[in-house]
Amino acid sequence: MKRREFILGTAYGVGAVWLGTSGFAAALPRRFSATDAVMIGKTGIKTSRLAMGTGTVGVGHHSNQTALGLKGLSELLLNGYDHGLRFFDAADSYGSHPHVAEALKHIQRDRVTVLTKTWARDPATARADLDRFRKELGTDYLDICLMHCLTEGDWTERYRGVMDVFSEAKQKGIIRAHGCSCHSIEALRAAAKSPWVEVDLARINPIGSHTDADPATVVGVLREMRTAGKGVIGMKILGQGDMRNRQDEALKYALSLDVLDAFTIGAESRAEQEDLIRRIGAA
Repeated sequence: MKRREFILGTAYGVGAVWLGTSGFAAALPRRFSATDAVMIGKTGIKTSRLAMGTGTVGVGHHSNQTALGLKGLSELLLNGYDHGLRFFDAADSYGSHPHVAEALKHIQRDRVTVLTKTWARDPATARADLDRFRKELGTDYLDICLMHCLTEGDWTERYRGVMDVFSEAKQKGIIRAHGCSCHSIEALRAAAKSPWVEVDLARINPIGSHTDADPATVVGVLREMRTAGKGVIGMKILGQGDMRNRQDEALKYALSLDVLDAFTIGAESRAEQEDLIRRIGAA
């Protein structure tokens, strides 16, 4: 099979046709909205299609979003909530827990999904992080907690202790679902094969910017995840800014895939956030 035929046959299961840099030759098969209520795999967690990312260039407990300040980011999250978004995407490494906590003070907790991530690679750190995260977020439970930025192909064996801590936490009601974010194709493939992974946060966009492999390869692995009933949430939808001037193209691509339950994008202003919501609705 030729590569182009593989891409068209593998990457797009809902009918839209991608023509590389020229965009779509056909419209999406139905209307989408950023506020669509979607189910994350088999977790029972229902939330909005668009998650509010808080980690653009997120490292060292800082990100473009946390640079807005406690008031600025919490108000941006609340603005999204007022426009129908119900999904907060946080992480310890972004330093965004206090900002999400401030937003949670003003809304009903069970009306939003809170996802966060830990760099813990040993059981003791994982337990400590789950306790600390809940305190920092001002909540008794986490909807989704992920092992952050996995790169090792053998991570399901190497970090079995952390996985066991998460499984125990789920049994106790501390978290509702567990999983991982992957930063290599080997780690992504391991996640697809692991029954433990309930939710995967995967890097995907049409130009392969900051992703684990070329788009067709990534989508093939994500389809394996979906077939297994895992929740799949897309990230790097705009290629960490590389597609900032091609947003409609990137959004149509994400919406055309039959492997994403939801996706996360980090807006940096109300205008940008509301423009994203508008663009998804117009796609």
